Amino acid sequence: MHYPRRNSKIKRARKQGFRARMRTHNGRKVINRQRRAGRHRISVCE
Repeated sequence: MHYPRRNSKIKRARKQGFRARMRTHNGRKVINRQRRAGRHRISVCE
C-alpha cells in the first residue's frame, strides 16, 4: 500500500526558507533574482 508524504513545514523552512537562502552566497543570488522578477513571496517561508 502506498502512503502519502507527510510534509514537514519545519524541515521545508530549514532547507528552503529565507534564512537558509541568506546563509549562502548562491542563496542570496536566488533571493535577489526573485526580487528582480517582482515576486511577492521570495522564498517558501518568510
